[in-house]
Formats: sequence, structure tokens, C-alpha cells
Amino acid sequence: MHEQDYALAHAQADQLETSKVLRNTYGLLAMTLVFSALCAFFSAQLNLPHPGFIITLVGFYGLFFLTAKLRNSGWGLVSTFALTGFMGYVLGPILNMYLGMANGGELIASALGMTALVFFGLSAYVLTTRKDMSFLGGFITAGFFVLLGAMIAGFFFQISGLQLAISAGFVLFASACILFQTSAIIHGGERNYVMATISLYVSIYNLFVSLLQIFGIMGSDD
Repeated sequence: MHEQDYALAHAQADQLETSKVLRNTYGLLAMTLVFSALCAFFSAQLNLPHPGFIITLVGFYGLFFLTAKLRNSGWGLVSTFALTGFMGYVLGPILNMYLGMANGGELIASALGMTALVFFGLSAYVLTTRKDMSFLGGFITAGFFVLLGAMIAGFFFQISGLQLAISAGFVLFASACILFQTSAIIHGGERNYVMATISLYVSIYNLFVSLLQIFGIMGSDD
């Protein structure tokens, strides 16, 4: 009897912890997305230059590892907004490039709408079915190295259709990451809402930029 009571109490405590992590994660995610969008808006309005590939990588990974190190303190929230604000700044010049196209506004709106649809659809699927998506871990690891290799190849060689393939690969990669991270939260694999927020934010960011590239490439063919 005591063992049953203990198991029930443990299950209830675990459920409460899961609900707390989900609530904090989506609350912080919403705030970082709004903050990142504002940074992108001002970056675009001020016509700030793109920092370049190397500075973008250094800035992103530097702030990412800083956030990981500070994830259990209040400074983790500060570094989270620094990271998402920096990525918003990087996005501004990209948006300006597409706005310079004849149908740039429509492309951005379409990519934004599709990103929201994919994110909410995938999240709702995991939250309602509560399926364990941990099996995607191997796919995500392999996908990371495949995409990295494709990006390096694209940097040195002008291969027709490679950019479209890379963007499509990032769409699948980001979608898998959303499924994996959401599942990790509800199944107890992720208990730090700062890291959960960063993971979902990066997936949403990559999903949006990749869809924007795909729509841009397809639109330029018309």
C-alpha cells in the first residue's frame, strides 16, 4: 500500500514538474520570439549590414555555450535574450534582401505562416499523443553532419540545386528537432526550461530561414 502511494505521489510530482517546464518553456519562447522579431525589425529598418558567416557562427555558438553554462542562474535568461537578439539582428539584413524582390513581402509572409503551422502542428502532435520521440536522436546527429558537409561543399563548389537541397534538409532537421525536444520535455528528458527554449527557438529560426530560401528559389524560377 505504501509503495502504491509513493508511486502515485511520485507520478503526480513528475507531472507537475513537466507542466511547470512546459509552461516556463513556452512562456520564455514567446518572449524571445517577440524580442528577436523586434531586433530583426530594427536591424532591417536601420539597414544594418550582415555580420558575415564567421561572425555569425562565433556569435551564435559563443552565446549558445554561455547560455548552457549559465542555464541554472538568472544570468541564463540574460544570455538567452542576448542570443535571440543577436539572431534577430542577423535576420534583419536577410529580410531586407528578400524585401528587395518583387514578391518579397509575400515570400516572407508565406514562410512565416508555414513556420507557425509546422511548429504548432508538430508540437500539438507530440503533446496530444505523448509519443516518445527519443529515437530521432540518431537521425538528428547524422543529419547535423550531413548538412554540415553539404554546406562546406556548397561553399567551395557551385553545384546546381545544392542550396535547395540544403534548405529542404534543414526543414526536415528542424522539424525532427521540434519533435525530439518537445518529447524530451514531457518524458522527463529535459528539465531545464532555458535549454528547452533555446533548442526550440533555434529550430524555429532554422525552419523559417530555410522555408524562406525555398520559397525564394522557387519564386525566382517563375
